[in-house]
Amino acid sequence: MTAQPKAADIENSTPIVGEKVINLALQGGGSHGAFTWGVLDRLLEDERLAYDGITATSAGGVNAVVFADGLALGGREGARERLRNFWKKMSEVAASSIIAPSFFDQMNPNFGLDHTPAYVFIDVLSRILSPYQLNPMDINPLKDLLNAEVNFERVRQQKVVKLFLSATNVRTGKVKVFAREELAADHVLASACLPFMMRAPEIDGEAYWDGGFMGNPAIFPVIYGCQAPDVLMVHLTPTERPELPTNSRAIINRMQEISFNSSLMREMRAIAYVTQLIDDGKITGGKRMFMHLIEAEDVIRDLAGSSKMNGTWKFLTHLFEIGRERADKWLAANYDSLGVKTTVDLQAKYL
Repeated sequence: MTAQPKAADIENSTPIVGEKVINLALQGGGSHGAFTWGVLDRLLEDERLAYDGITATSAGGVNAVVFADGLALGGREGARERLRNFWKKMSEVAASSIIAPSFFDQMNPNFGLDHTPAYVFIDVLSRILSPYQLNPMDINPLKDLLNAEVNFERVRQQKVVKLFLSATNVRTGKVKVFAREELAADHVLASACLPFMMRAPEIDGEAYWDGGFMGNPAIFPVIYGCQAPDVLMVHLTPTERPELPTNSRAIINRMQEISFNSSLMREMRAIAYVTQLIDDGKITGGKRMFMHLIEAEDVIRDLAGSSKMNGTWKFLTHLFEIGRERADKWLAANYDSLGVKTTVDLQAKYL
């Protein structure tokens, strides 16, 4: 169990100072979230940046709570250390899992698990039996890891950065946004619940599935809940694939990608439309948002769909290094545009 926060931890949890303040939008994607870890690690090195809010889903939500906990405890370096420690512990949990990659998959350049017998068996079985039948004790290693590595009391009380985690209400089909002040491990799990893989967490009498179905992530919380006009999104889920999926796994993977991008694409279209109205003088008093993007789509397209479940340190650090490199290039090319203009072509990307 994580120790309760000391008074000094909370008292020192004031926003960090930077020349420019931004919001972050972090997509989900299982182990692919290690790319986002790399992006965050590089951003934290840049003392010109400060953070207003983070909106996140699934693995993005995991990164967000660890990021906030580390900032509150030890500033920028504290956040970098906590993120690295969490992902290292994640890889240790994965190494002891029955779906740890086989010898053949360890040699596979797409980092998939398609030649790992236990993964293949569980993947097939999950199409027949639900998590309620396969896991009657509701054993969840991620929940144990979150409770061990994240001080949620400190996350809720810190004032360093606002947090918004998206989940999907199973009963209503509506997006539910959990704010900083209420977050616990169950809220992170709700945001990350793939219904074939884990039981739906219940919070205040409602059951929740992965936020990706209705917000991957939702952008509106940082528009209405934060002051900073800049939103930097880390986009993991491919919007486009050149090839037609022809086997069942590829088809299911592509269906999930389209589903998990659909709500984001609608929201980005709305932002582009309102922005155009503001620029044309047809709306007065509207909040002008500046959208920015660090992409991993080309990287993810070269990976097997099953790589989302690959937690080996080799794979995680591979994505981490690419994330750092992309963030470094983005900062060099776009830092001066923060607070000035949007640096992603919303029309081409999302319309």
